[in-house]
Amino acid sequence: MRFRDLHRPGDPLLLPNAWDYGSAAVLAAHGFAAIGTTSLGVAAVHGKPDAAGATKAETIELAGKLTGLGVPITVDVEGGFSDDPAEVSDLVATLAALGVAGVNLEDGRPDGTLRPIETQREIIGGALGHGVFVNARTDTCWLGTGDTRERVSAYGHADGVFVPGLTDLKEIAGVVESTSLPVNVLYQPDGPTLAELAGAGVARVSTGSLLYRASLRGALTAVLAVQGGAAPPIATYGEIAAILPQPR
Repeated sequence: MRFRDLHRPGDPLLLPNAWDYGSAAVLAAHGFAAIGTTSLGVAAVHGKPDAAGATKAETIELAGKLTGLGVPITVDVEGGFSDDPAEVSDLVATLAALGVAGVNLEDGRPDGTLRPIETQREIIGGALGHGVFVNARTDTCWLGTGDTRERVSAYGHADGVFVPGLTDLKEIAGVVESTSLPVNVLYQPDGPTLAELAGAGVARVSTGSLLYRASLRGALTAVLAVQGGAAPPIATYGEIAAILPQPR
């Protein structure tokens, strides 16, 4: 089955996000239909800041390794590592040649603002045409700025749309109804269940950085247990991002 065919409204693809070869291999061995990458995890593994365009080479290198696992791989390329649509096109062409099935392309910027809509539309256009599923992510909910419906509509030339941070089922259903594209949301432990998201018409549910952050909790839990200590909570995205090197 092609990667895009796994996006079924009402029967969503559960997409776990890996951060290195080992984590992806474990997920593939457990039968997940497709695997994504998480930019936070990739950045943390390499001691670089997330969402700052600092891990292009590392992302490409990892993608080349993961495509040998026998399942579709979709890659988090942050904002495309460039504001030039031609450069983003070249990046996606490189990933396509490695066998990547999809990319996740966001409109949020490191300074907490959103790219201008027309600029992002052009960047999405540059990513298209390589046989790769382009999931257009809008960070309106994540950053608390901009109009989600306006962005979803503007990115209608993509293959799918992703609205992380959207947790209200009524709002999710409204976004689903507003577009013909398959809608992707981010799973959150305190948010709707997979079944509830399916009921709202979602076509893809990503875990984002959750698995990476949970792995860090697992490591801390194991070593603290040696001391007789209690298990810590899972760190938030912000807590992990704060201990990484900061953008220069």
